[in-house]
Amino acid sequence: MSKDAEATRLLLVQAARRRFAFDGYRATTVRQIAADAGVNVALINRYFVSKEGLFRACLDRVVRELGAVERREPDLERALGELIGHAVRSPTDEDSLHLMLLLRSSGDDGADAIRRETLRRYAERLAAVVGGEATDDLLVRAEIALSVVLGMTMLRTSTQVEPLASADPDALARPLEDALRALLGGVSRR
Repeated sequence: MSKDAEATRLLLVQAARRRFAFDGYRATTVRQIAADAGVNVALINRYFVSKEGLFRACLDRVVRELGAVERREPDLERALGELIGHAVRSPTDEDSLHLMLLLRSSGDDGADAIRRETLRRYAERLAAVVGGEATDDLLVRAEIALSVVLGMTMLRTSTQVEPLASADPDALARPLEDALRALLGGVSRR
């Protein structure tokens, strides 16, 4: 794929991610996304086949950009650092946008299935990063940890619950680390 095509794909994913996060899947049209990206709407079908394909590309990119990359050795400290970093940054930054995309209900069965699959994959990768092997117990704990991070993001961004929404990142990091460490650290590796 040419550099121009890759740049256009990236513009479309960025525009779609923002629209899907703030307006939801169902309310977002491909025409709005194309207009936001400054490209012809036909390019969405060319590069992604459909709105659903573009949504999948957005979520795949979210998982890559949020971390939880597969590692050969368990690394609890790095995983905690990544999760905490994403959760405590300003509610308007790209990390929060990514997390909102994972939260926003779509009202569309296909989009919701893609979201569930994405969250499951992210939890599996997180469990593998902290435990080396994604046992059922560790997977449940990873999903709970994700729900803590996603819930915090929702309270800080879309509902803007105070004082959490405007809290200093340093004030948030310590209690969040305690909660995540309790969930993901010291898990028995059966």
